[in-house]
Amino acid sequence: MSERGGADLHIVPDLPDVPDVPGLSDQPDGPPVSASPVSALPMPDLRGSFPGPFPTSPHAKDVERHAVGWLGTFPLIGSQRKLAALCDITAQGMARTFPTADPEGLFLCADLFLWLTAFDDAHSEAAGAGDPAGLVRRISEFVHLLAGDAQPPREASVFGAALGDLLKRFCERATPAQYVNLTGHLRDNLFGMIWEAHHFGSSDQVTLDDYRAIRPHTVFVRTVMATAEITLGYELPERQRSSAALRELEGAVADLAGWINDLASYAKEAAGGGPPPLSLPTLLRREHGCDLEEAFRLASRMCEDRAAVARARITELTTGGTEPLGEHARAVESVAASYVWHIEHARYRSS
Repeated sequence: MSERGGADLHIVPDLPDVPDVPGLSDQPDGPPVSASPVSALPMPDLRGSFPGPFPTSPHAKDVERHAVGWLGTFPLIGSQRKLAALCDITAQGMARTFPTADPEGLFLCADLFLWLTAFDDAHSEAAGAGDPAGLVRRISEFVHLLAGDAQPPREASVFGAALGDLLKRFCERATPAQYVNLTGHLRDNLFGMIWEAHHFGSSDQVTLDDYRAIRPHTVFVRTVMATAEITLGYELPERQRSSAALRELEGAVADLAGWINDLASYAKEAAGGGPPPLSLPTLLRREHGCDLEEAFRLASRMCEDRAAVARARITELTTGGTEPLGEHARAVESVAASYVWHIEHARYRSS
């Protein structure tokens, strides 16, 4: 499940053991490459809602250099090859997720997703399933940090020290409401890791409704959207944040991000043998008693429907003249576009 869990959107074919990165891209330049054999199965056509080409920040190389330096300070990854590939992936992905952000905002978000990806790769999914109590113990350290405890109960691990650095920097940049929103989503990500580890290799125990509720947190897209205000320098009033149209937009993008990744990564994930992957096609096959091709067709229609909902709400919120709601809708549009962008790339080859 390493390609479709919390750190699941980035597979570099030449480096099969490189950790995946959620919500980010892994190809620095050049046209996208369709992913075979996934392309042999029905895939969603999202061009009507998110046609591209998608804008890219000019600061990608600066983000990559910063990421290498940050991981030098906080050695979360032991392999230099993995470190170099992950920093490139993260920089390119952030450049597409927040193309108008200033370098410092991109640095901060990049470091956050380096941290999430490195921890997920090292301790979640299969590793967490093998030692669930150990995973909970590790995560408990982060809960103390997220709660703002001045003195954590024990000496910080390297992941704890890195998270402490991140939280300090986010606190300095964010308003109190933005910080609370972000840390709440980070707790959801940690819960999602525990949930995935608990269900690793046992998709038959997961209902479709439960999966749909958890998936946005294991693909980290809710956290991506939560960082938008902090990164781009605006703040939503609570009345706007809780508006029905915005909730519908963010819900549609959250679903879309997880589901298109499930489809794009299914063939590579299933090629390893063992139990069926814990992903949308697997659960749709069980729910409808259909074959894999029909499950992909059903999932593709679900993705297209959610993309259409997202586009309708983006149009509504960006033409109403209400700021910063329109700015946030444009930021969420960029987040959605970044997820759409990566599924066209070669990382989803199964060989």
